[in-house]
Amino acid sequence: MATAIKIENPSVEKQNLKAEDDVVLQLADAWQTICSGLRRDLGAQIFGQWIKPIKLARFDSVSGELQLILPSEFAANWVRERYLDRLLMAWKIHSVDVKAIAFSAKAGTARIAEVKKSSAAIGQESANASSDKFQLDLDPRMTFDEFIAGNSNVLALNASQRMASPEKPLFSPLYLQSSTGQGKTHLMHAIGHAYRAEFPNARIIYMSAERFMIEFVSAMRRNEAMEFKAALREADLLMVDDIQFIVGKNSTQEEFLHTVDSLITRGKRVVVAADRPPQALDGVDQRLLSRLSMGLVADIQSAGLELRRDILQHRISTMPHQDVPADVVEFLARTISRNLRELEGGLNKLLAYAQLTGRPISKELAEEQLSDILSACRRRITIDEIQRTVCEYYRLDRNEMSSKRRARAVARPRQVAMYLAKVMTPRSYPEIGRKFGGRDHSTVIHAVKLVEQLRGEDTEMDNDVRMLLRQLES
Repeated sequence: MATAIKIENPSVEKQNLKAEDDVVLQLADAWQTICSGLRRDLGAQIFGQWIKPIKLARFDSVSGELQLILPSEFAANWVRERYLDRLLMAWKIHSVDVKAIAFSAKAGTARIAEVKKSSAAIGQESANASSDKFQLDLDPRMTFDEFIAGNSNVLALNASQRMASPEKPLFSPLYLQSSTGQGKTHLMHAIGHAYRAEFPNARIIYMSAERFMIEFVSAMRRNEAMEFKAALREADLLMVDDIQFIVGKNSTQEEFLHTVDSLITRGKRVVVAADRPPQALDGVDQRLLSRLSMGLVADIQSAGLELRRDILQHRISTMPHQDVPADVVEFLARTISRNLRELEGGLNKLLAYAQLTGRPISKELAEEQLSDILSACRRRITIDEIQRTVCEYYRLDRNEMSSKRRARAVARPRQVAMYLAKVMTPRSYPEIGRKFGGRDHSTVIHAVKLVEQLRGEDTEMDNDVRMLLRQLES
């Protein structure tokens, strides 16, 4: 007979609840970790609208079915249709014995919240929080160990590690600047984890600029502005993300300025992050601009191809029993280049689909299942552009791409161009053949396979292809 753990049922006898608490707490911890990942992958708006309202209801330990509750039937259907595979894969990755997920629209409060509250060490939680007003919520996966370094982010990484070290920082505030999805939020969470490990009783505050504004306005309406200010200025480490959203709000800017001044004067640590440099913050008070610029502005550039490869390999290494062919890793690294959040999200979606359907992971499967991400990320490189670049590189006349000459000095660059056309464009083999003097699709297939083989055997050929890829991507 199946044993169902009714997470939300208050009528279960206390002795039975005690026996179930370990399982319930495991579910709670796993769900917290899963939510952190989904918040990062889906973005704050989508996560807040569809995932955050989900409550854990009950778990059948024999069938492995976990029931999730949403506020309405519409919400339950929406999440089921769009996020079931992703949620199920997330549970499997975190080694929880969940084999199926059911959605319902029942009202009620999950018992999990009660168990968490009664089982947590309140004293330690208080030490990890800045104050009762600002509960510290750090993603457990966003640590320095999980941050992959590359030329584009090494300055920001080193500065962040120094900010979290026991030594007095050489600069404050630290201003992390990058476009969306390049790792600045990861670094802020990593600073929080490392600093808390060094100073377990430190008062740490991490929040978005939007939350800062909401909390400040709410405090003023409740006549609690003084308490709000005092709580902020007690921080040993203050981190504010997406600072670009605080511009244009005079009263909020004023309070943030005084808070930063107070903390810096007392030798405390301040970290802010934004998608643009301080000088590009439109509508910012000049005094606040001066404070934000007086420390270190660490710019994170877009991740290069090597870094994207390293990130994919690292993520795959943390997922047991996942076999991702090298050509798929290369395809994802080259194609999903706008930001790292999309890169990891694409990998997660591909792994989830392959595991849940039993289909082997391949480049064809990636193209099929990630078409929406790929179409948004792929720069529209044309075959004409590839032919022109290859001819310039090998110093050939452009007409040789369509000629019938078979001399190696002409045929090999032509084959390289065919290979690049298949790798870098969505064109089919017959379409590529037509662009190379009306050649048959089998000729293109032969060229692609030959160049792939030569890249593994001939260092000079591999270097040529890498150089051409770099030129075409730049």
